[in-house]
Amino acid sequence: MKGIVFDGDALRVREGLEVRAPGAGEVSVRIAYSGVCHSDLSVINGTIPFETPVVLGHEGAGIVERTGPGVHHVRPGDHVVLSTLGNCGTCAHCDRGRPTMCRDTFGHRPTPFTLDGTPHYAFANVSSFAEVTVVKATQAVPVPKAVPLASACLIGCGVLTGAGAVLNRARVEAGERAVVVGVGGIGLNAIQALRLVGADPIIAVDANPEKEAIARQFGATHFIDARTTNVAEAVADLAHGGADWVFECVGHKQVIEDALGYLDWGGSLVILGVTPFGTGVEFLPEALFLDRSILGCRYGSSRPQRDIPRYAELYLSGRFLLDELVTRVYPMDAIADVLEDMKAGSLARGVLELAGDES
Repeated sequence: MKGIVFDGDALRVREGLEVRAPGAGEVSVRIAYSGVCHSDLSVINGTIPFETPVVLGHEGAGIVERTGPGVHHVRPGDHVVLSTLGNCGTCAHCDRGRPTMCRDTFGHRPTPFTLDGTPHYAFANVSSFAEVTVVKATQAVPVPKAVPLASACLIGCGVLTGAGAVLNRARVEAGERAVVVGVGGIGLNAIQALRLVGADPIIAVDANPEKEAIARQFGATHFIDARTTNVAEAVADLAHGGADWVFECVGHKQVIEDALGYLDWGGSLVILGVTPFGTGVEFLPEALFLDRSILGCRYGSSRPQRDIPRYAELYLSGRFLLDELVTRVYPMDAIADVLEDMKAGSLARGVLELAGDES
C-alpha cells in the first residue's frame, strides 16, 4: 500500500508500506480521507520532535476493515473517525472522564508499519497518511454514514481541539466576551463553538485580512486585522474593557504574550497553539493579580467517545459547520502542494483523499 513517510530529511509518498494485523482490542481502518494539520508540518520542520522514519497524519476518517479479539463496538464496514488518544480506559483519569490525562497516551512510539523491512513509527497513535492503519479500538469512534468522510475526518483533531477548548476546558457561558487569535482550523472551530453557547462578542484576530469572511461565516461578530490595528485597544473597545476568554491558536511567543493583554479583570487565556519545543513565554506576575488565568488545553479536554458523535449529530442537524472547513481536497500524491498552501495561509483545512467514501 501507499503511505506518506518522513525519514528525518524528506517527506515522500512511498509504495510498499505494510501494516500489521490488528491484535486484541485493536481495529484496522482503511483511511478514506485525512486532514493535514499544522502538527504534521511541525514534525517536518522540527517544532515537534519525533522519531523517524514515521508515517504522518493524525486527522483521519475511514471504514473499518478488521477487528481484533475483544472488539464489539465497531465491525467491518462501519464508518469511523479516529481519535489520537490511545487511552487505556481503566485508569483513574479515564474513569473520571478525563481521557486526555491518561498516562497511557503519553510517550508511546508504536511501530505498526514496515517498509523494505524497516520498522516505521505511527504518528500520534494514528498515521492517517497511510491507506490502512491499525489503532486501539477506543480510537475508532463510529459516526453516521450520512456524514461525508471528507468532512468527518476533521472532527478527529481540529474540531475536538478547537470546539473542545470552548465547551470542555473553558466551559464558556452565554454572554461572555471572547477573542480567538488565529483563524485556522483550530480557531474556526473555537469560533463556532462560541457561537453555539451564545458568547458575545466573538472577536476574531488574524494577520490575514482575507480570513474575515470565513471567520464571520463561522460566527465571529467582529474581525481585527492584526497587521494594521492595535489589537489590545480594539479588543478593549469592542469588549467594553477586555475579554473574559482569549483562545490563542497560533503558537507564537509574541502572540501569546500579547494575548494576555486582551483580558479583562478575571479573564482567562487558553493556549492552543503549539510553539517550537523549549520556547519560553514571558509575562509579569502582576498581570495575573486581578484574577486573570493562563490555561493549557490538551486536545480540547475531549472525551472522544462522547464528543465525536455529538459533533456529527450537530452537523446533521445543521448547527455545526464541517463541509465549510474543507477548503480543498487533494490527491495523496499532492501532499507537497497542501503544505505550500498551508504556509501561504490559503486554507482552512486541506484534506487528502486516500480511498474516498466508497472504499
